[in-house]
Amino acid sequence: MGFATDCIHAGQEPDPATGAIITPIFQTSTYVQEGLGRHKGYEYARTQNPTRRALEKNLAALEGGTDAYCFASGMAATQAVLALVEAGQRVVVSDNVYGGTHRLFTKVLSRCGIASSFLDASDARALDAEAGEFAMLWIETPTNPLMKICDIAALAEVARKRRAILAVDNTFLSPFLQRPLALGADVVVHSTTKFLNGHSDSVGGVAVVRSAAHADALRFYQNAAGAILSPFDAWLVLRGTKTLALRMPRHEENGRTVAEFLRAQKKVRKVYWPGFPDHPGHELQRRQASGFGSMITFDLGEREAARRLLDTVRLCSLAESLGGIETLISHPATMTHAGYTQAERDALGISDGLVRISVGCEDAEDILADLQRALDAV
Repeated sequence: MGFATDCIHAGQEPDPATGAIITPIFQTSTYVQEGLGRHKGYEYARTQNPTRRALEKNLAALEGGTDAYCFASGMAATQAVLALVEAGQRVVVSDNVYGGTHRLFTKVLSRCGIASSFLDASDARALDAEAGEFAMLWIETPTNPLMKICDIAALAEVARKRRAILAVDNTFLSPFLQRPLALGADVVVHSTTKFLNGHSDSVGGVAVVRSAAHADALRFYQNAAGAILSPFDAWLVLRGTKTLALRMPRHEENGRTVAEFLRAQKKVRKVYWPGFPDHPGHELQRRQASGFGSMITFDLGEREAARRLLDTVRLCSLAESLGGIETLISHPATMTHAGYTQAERDALGISDGLVRISVGCEDAEDILADLQRALDAV
């Protein structure tokens, strides 16, 4: 089946009891069993839920995976994948990652005996030479918020040489634009809160795997740890994925329009967007993905300029998160990456003047008018 068809139908059959074309919300905590040891495949809702299972099958199909497991947040999904690593082992992490991911590695997993090293994953050859031995390589591509592009296929080889796992956070692009498993990744993670849901009304996460062994491990972890996605949230994401193939082209089109507009503004010092031909990762992105996305970061030079712009926008909503159908705008240094120290942000280039925008599906001219009005106030 084609991608759009899978978005609408994969994992979802009409309800056998009523014929309802939309998967019902199975809002139940337990299931009546027919007798001792006899049940219809469902025992307790932490372990199994039909709504959640429909979403997991849907997302596995969209990413081309063997199976998928949904969790209560993107960070819960990340934590679940890290359960594939044992205490005493080491994870190499791309150096420019979401602040919550950085916090998990440095403040939580470090206390559980899992060491981490943050390296520039946009240069696979240099990482291979520098990394040493590791059990997992965790990357984002494009990275958050500086939009570095990592070569998934090359990094899969780097990991494979060490019999390590390559995990890719694909939240910024969604499976509509990029499918890391097809390029050699072992696990793909999403915050389903973002483009998969698309409507800013659900929080969740998913891990999609290629191997049966990883599927078994995550199935066990999901039940044992219990950070499951609720039936209602699963239903909301299923509603979101039905329109993913319709929304993403509009996001992409609007993203290009906004990126080109920002690049033409004298008050904007630099625009980070991989769709520009002179972006260092542009050609790689053309090869490994079918688009460049609608996540853009731009530099206004200083915090006060960023503050004035963010205080002035009206259509662009100042808010955490991304991937909603509405345009969201944020300040990485004080929002998504506030957990980094000032020295760490300086080393990465996350300056106080950076602004990140998740371009939505409004009329492009309205987004530009809002940004122009805000830039006039800078």
